[in-house]
Amino acid sequence: MKYPVTVHKSEFGFDAHCLLLPGCHSQGDTLEEAIENIKDAIKTYLEMVSDEEKGSLYEVEVTV
Repeated sequence: MKYPVTVHKSEFGFDAHCLLLPGCHSQGDTLEEAIENIKDAIKTYLEMVSDEEKGSLYEVEVTV
């Protein structure tokens, strides 16, 4: 499946955000690295959603 991604050049490199997956973002020193990193971030995000649906991911509050 294809996911739309925005990439923004900053003073520190490139920031990539997946528009359809809230909170799914990554970065890289180069445009190519940012794109590869956001692909990994999307895969990880989707795995976490899958785990959540299986009931093996838990949301807890911690005090720091």
